Amino acid sequence: MSQHRLPVYGAAIAFQTFVAAIAVVLLGLGVLGAIGRGDVWARRIAPQIHKRVLPDVYAGINQTVQHIFAHDSTWLILFASALALWKTSTAVRMCMRALTHIYETKDDRPAWLRLAISVGIAAAMVVALIGAVLLVVVARGPSGGLVVPFDIARWIGAVVLVGIAFGLLIRFAPAERRAKKWATTGAALVVGGWIVQSLLFEVYVTSIASFRTAAGTLLAFLVVTTFFSVAAMVLLVGIELDELLRQNA
Repeated sequence: MSQHRLPVYGAAIAFQTFVAAIAVVLLGLGVLGAIGRGDVWARRIAPQIHKRVLPDVYAGINQTVQHIFAHDSTWLILFASALALWKTSTAVRMCMRALTHIYETKDDRPAWLRLAISVGIAAAMVVALIGAVLLVVVARGPSGGLVVPFDIARWIGAVVLVGIAFGLLIRFAPAERRAKKWATTGAALVVGGWIVQSLLFEVYVTSIASFRTAAGTLLAFLVVTTFFSVAAMVLLVGIELDELLRQNA
């Protein structure tokens, strides 16, 4: 980790991803408003926030969301898409630099080509993440005995979407592309690590942490930034382990 400067790149990737996540949230809200699914916020998302934050904090958040739903979301979707694409592509270029150190190669690609590749990968990642969220949160399943199989299928679909997106990152971001086998292995390591991380953070947020005080509200920001910092390190450590496995094989 020290030799390849993973903590430095992890911090840079986490910062860019944090800003991109804000844009993705706005984009998701804009999409919900555009397709007329404000009920998803009212029934599934808002109650979870309401019971974990201060009343005034929730009132401010809810007022903002309702304002989005009450107006045309076209410009919000365009702005949020552009911001998410820009910040995500910046994070991808940070990943490119990190991969250059991890793979111990030299990236001689011209700047315009690196920019084009990063924008293409970022677009795939944003689409995959939005698609995964919509699949899990918005998709309406059948009733009766098919509810459980449908729930399992949509969670598997969400994981597959995220895995494909980061498989593209691992395969096409480096200056020297790795074989599909190792790109798939690296993506599986990263996505698996993210699933474990997300479950641990869910337990902490729902069962341990309290955000219904002034100090708790500040703690929420620390929890969110820590989540992205850990996610960035999971990404880089997963790729590092993948490279070590490849070299050993």
